[in-house]
Amino acid sequence: MYTPKEYEDFIKSAYKGAGEPAASYAKKRADEDYHKGDKGLWWQVKFRNDNFTEACPVTTDNWEIWVPPAQPKPEPHQLTPEILSELAYNSTKLPTPPVELSPRADRLIVNLGTRVKLKSDFDRVWTTASINYKGVQMAATTVATPVALKVEAGTADADPQACSYDLVESKGSYVVDSTDAACNITYRRSSGTGTYPFKASITWKVTWTNSADPDGVPQQPALPDGLSTYEQNVTVKEIQAVNR
Repeated sequence: MYTPKEYEDFIKSAYKGAGEPAASYAKKRADEDYHKGDKGLWWQVKFRNDNFTEACPVTTDNWEIWVPPAQPKPEPHQLTPEILSELAYNSTKLPTPPVELSPRADRLIVNLGTRVKLKSDFDRVWTTASINYKGVQMAATTVATPVALKVEAGTADADPQACSYDLVESKGSYVVDSTDAACNITYRRSSGTGTYPFKASITWKVTWTNSADPDGVPQQPALPDGLSTYEQNVTVKEIQAVNR
């Protein structure tokens, strides 16, 4: 947050006329001469979010912390690429699976296999969290890659009731080819006057890099998989035929 001179100005203005324990804290920093002449920066503890609802473990020992260049690990609150990767992970928005059924969702037929496909291009999703302030430069990028599509019929009267397809990269996007898939859902009973809740879910493999480059080398520790879902009501009709 501060160079030694900026920190001195901050202490003298922010703690002017303060009571205890702030007054003693300000005197302690003055006795240290704010580390003027030393190489390094003062780090300041901040709340984890903007509305101050998450606790911030601040004491008179760590309100501000002096970190010299030779100590890249400020204690007790160290900013690291791992922390930035978690921030990026929590900010990543996974798109809804763009699933299209053939026949259409309102025209499914008993005993006729339902083909599942993705109706639009589907690609990786990535988010970068970074800091570039007073010489501190750091970044982390989380990359979510779609790896599997799972579909669920929404009824026990289907064969199978659920099945999964691997997603493969093709021409810059990820696709599923279910044309000849043995697990294409086949409804065995009409939905009558109602519908079945058909559900599609995409599983995302999430990795992260210690830079703003999503194509950088994946780092450890790994991040949890992501999941995005889509649900729609489908109508299954039964075609009556008469044999003579």
